[in-house]
Amino acid sequence: MPNRNLVSPATLAEHSKDPDWVILDCRFDLADSEAGYLQWQQAHIPGSVYADLERHLSSPVTESSGRHPLPDPIDLAECFSQWGIGVNTQVIVYDDSNSTIAARGWWLLKWLGHDKVAVLNGGLRAWRRYGLPTVNSTTDRKPAHFEMRLQNQMLVDADELSRSLELGHVVLDARAAPRFLGDTEPLDKRAGHIPGAHNYPFAANLDRDGQFLPASELRVYFDAAIQDETADHVICMCGSGVTACHNLLAMEIAGLPGARLYPGSWSEWSRDPERAVATGPDCTT
Repeated sequence: MPNRNLVSPATLAEHSKDPDWVILDCRFDLADSEAGYLQWQQAHIPGSVYADLERHLSSPVTESSGRHPLPDPIDLAECFSQWGIGVNTQVIVYDDSNSTIAARGWWLLKWLGHDKVAVLNGGLRAWRRYGLPTVNSTTDRKPAHFEMRLQNQMLVDADELSRSLELGHVVLDARAAPRFLGDTEPLDKRAGHIPGAHNYPFAANLDRDGQFLPASELRVYFDAAIQDETADHVICMCGSGVTACHNLLAMEIAGLPGARLYPGSWSEWSRDPERAVATGPDCTT
């Protein structure tokens, strides 16, 4: 059975030398773009290859884009091929930041049509907590043919998001409450949130060890957040289209697949002075 959505450290340890498994290390520090790669060089899960948020999992920023535009799918498919990801490959992604970047890697693989992908639950911290080894050596992987089957129904642009709000669909913003409320904005052009969006900070998906809550608990929380809407009428966003993927992953764990991503998120929306901005609590609080 393929592992989808989540995998435990014990299961990954059993397969860390399996040639049909590829492990992606997605560590990244927004304040220091080289830190993740340097950390990978110093110590990583055996067999893992490094996937950089800005060089591999995003495309360059433009004047109208958000801070982490989606990568060109052809370029990304080439990366996956070079990393040895083929049709039957089980991919595991991890980081050391509550699975925020790993969830982006998980979503991108699904966007390109590869379903055999799971996030290491608890990330590198859980791996180390179980006493499992790390190495600083590199593993040469044989390139594979990544078969791209682009799933563009998984995303929306700003115009479609606006139309969805007019139809009463749910937009969940994964940023921390102070940024959603507009009390602070350390990164983007304007403070606040998209009018009609609801705040659902990604940290609510995790326990105190940084592991995802049980599916039954996540289901209760998301059912309350989306009320009577179906998952395919839910759009997830955040600051730049990264931590929104955490909510998308948590919804799938909870048995609520089909929600979509607004990749530009707040960093794209707030760059356009003609787009409306709200501050303070949303209408449900």
